[in-house]
Amino acid sequence: MALPDFLVIGVPKAGTTALHAALSRHPGLFLPAVKEPKFFLSEGPPPARGGPGDAQTYQEHVWRRADYEALFDPAAEDALLGEATPFYLYDLDAQNRIRRLLPKARLVVLLRNPVDRAHSNWTHLWAAGLEAERDFVRACALEEQRRAAGWAHFWHYVSQGRYGAQLAHLFSLFSRDQVLLLRYRELREEPVATLDKVCDFLGVATGQLGVVPSENVTPFVADTPVNAVLRALLRTGGQIGHHFPVPVRQVARGPLLTALQRQKGGRPALTPRQRAAVLPYFVEDIALLEEVTGLSYADWLTTGVEPDTIDDGS
Repeated sequence: MALPDFLVIGVPKAGTTALHAALSRHPGLFLPAVKEPKFFLSEGPPPARGGPGDAQTYQEHVWRRADYEALFDPAAEDALLGEATPFYLYDLDAQNRIRRLLPKARLVVLLRNPVDRAHSNWTHLWAAGLEAERDFVRACALEEQRRAAGWAHFWHYVSQGRYGAQLAHLFSLFSRDQVLLLRYRELREEPVATLDKVCDFLGVATGQLGVVPSENVTPFVADTPVNAVLRALLRTGGQIGHHFPVPVRQVARGPLLTALQRQKGGRPALTPRQRAAVLPYFVEDIALLEEVTGLSYADWLTTGVEPDTIDDGS
């Protein structure tokens, strides 16, 4: 039976897709083609409904253990096995499940300025046509209402960025030498050194990886009347699409998404007003994060936006 030796457990919008793609090229590592199997997010079948598009995403979860183990069947006999699901850090129950099944696993965590992470998360769902709230600050304020309605993790713009509480729980389950804590900017600014750091942590040869792929950069989606109609159609499809076979959904959704994302170019930057409005959600937790890790994250209280130059995947 094949189970992973390591997991990339967090966080969404912080380079996990790019890290998965880079590590997949290492001859001593095996990561399945299915990125984000989400196995540890539930004990059994995931929920059947939630926010726009959630039901379809839930259908993609690899929640049966036999199916999960089968993901690793193609690996070479001596390869180190791993997978990347960036919601595992946020979901404390997932952390508990990992501890029960994989108590010796090595865990890789990528952290990103929580305000920038939240904005990138909102932009991702906006560009996908699923986010109806055009104001980022207002979307953050809607989180409690959406969580109460059962919307999935990816809608939790604020809560996902409270890393201090998440890591405090993680360190109660795993020894610190089992966890490699990285920052998004390390992967962006020093990709080769950061990949070597990951390889050294995992116990495989360094010097094998020389590039971090640029993937999943969300295109700019303008707020126009035509796009408003397209987004409404995509949200409707997100609510009812799980009733149809995947090929039917793809045929219906593909042209709408292509039309919505037809305009290329840089997206609007997070403004000082927006940053000032959202930062208070995280100030207390950043202090906890510093206490838990012994590291300084003071720059998250003062510096500007970290651009999405390598990865904008979930």
